[in-house]
Amino acid sequence: MLKTLAVANYRSINKLVVPLDRLNLITGPNGSGKSNLYRALRLLAETAQGGVINALAREGGLDSTFWAGPETISRRMHNGEVPVEAVVRQGVKRLRLGFAAEDFSYAISLGLPEKTLSYFSLDPEVKKECIWAGHVYRPASLLVQRSGPMVQRSGPMVRAREGRAWDVLAQHTPNYHSLFDQVGSLRGSPEVLLLRESIRGWRFYDHFRSDADAPVRQPQLGTRTPVLHHDGRDLAAALQTIREIGDPEALQRAVSDAFPGARLNIQPLQGGRFALEFYQEGLLRPLSAAELSDGTLRYLLLIAALLTPRPPTMMVLNEPETSLHPDLLPALARLIIQASQQCQVWVVSHASRLIAALQQDEGCNSIVLEKVLGETRIVGQGILDAPAWHWPE
Repeated sequence: MLKTLAVANYRSINKLVVPLDRLNLITGPNGSGKSNLYRALRLLAETAQGGVINALAREGGLDSTFWAGPETISRRMHNGEVPVEAVVRQGVKRLRLGFAAEDFSYAISLGLPEKTLSYFSLDPEVKKECIWAGHVYRPASLLVQRSGPMVQRSGPMVRAREGRAWDVLAQHTPNYHSLFDQVGSLRGSPEVLLLRESIRGWRFYDHFRSDADAPVRQPQLGTRTPVLHHDGRDLAAALQTIREIGDPEALQRAVSDAFPGARLNIQPLQGGRFALEFYQEGLLRPLSAAELSDGTLRYLLLIAALLTPRPPTMMVLNEPETSLHPDLLPALARLIIQASQQCQVWVVSHASRLIAALQQDEGCNSIVLEKVLGETRIVGQGILDAPAWHWPE
């Protein structure tokens, strides 16, 4: 489970250290930086998938993602006025992302390349990466470090076996690849392997398709589906998988909680395809997925995602209230709270009814964002309130 997320020099985020818990609720007014924090987390996930460079390119390039404000902003109260003192940024720009977990922690620094004749001269470069033990960085806890093309590993076993402080894992790592792409084995660098697989297990649900042409509205080929596809195309197979190897009683409770008297059925068709049938109280025939409203279909997709028989290390829901009637939000909150007992959950939302229902759970870590002079901050977080975090130098 992640304990801390740290982001520096990314869009509206100058420097932000976010405390995390089992259930994390990210709220704030429009434009406060919720989406930027969500996108920063997705960029971290891309480091283990080999796609962080392409992800930054899709955002317009690294230079367009840098924080555009001053380096520091200080405010002093004086006769009711708030004068601003700013120190303009100096030196080399770096986008820095990192997280602290219970066992291993990780940080990456990305920057612009040196001048080159390559057609890919705008691609960002990985300048530095570090993995350390525990959730607070100290030089003595550093396990793996990457500077430029060289990746090195340290630790008691290395010192005992080699008689030296560092063991070279790779010497020619391309500057457009993360160390996760180059090293990581159970014998040579188990911490890299474990951390990479943990990050690859993160799931993001932010774009369930429910339009008239969405694949989920048509019968799909059915195979065992313990993990719902990110666009929800394999909903019928995912629901049937929950019924066979998951918790079918929890599935029926979730459906009844949101739609009293309703029940689901999965109908096998010729060719190995599955079709969804939704029975509602008072109707003489079931409704197919093609007939369901956007809100009903999206809620069934959320049920399939949250009741997965294979819980991830972390699940992130970005504005799950989209297309849902407000009366469904308390039931959704109960479903999210139940899922948070099995994995770490993030919810990014501005729906007041969903926020209020989640905040009733005593384990909910509510993080309210605000924007002050263009900079995203956590409401009420002072200098001494932020979790301990140190960027590896």
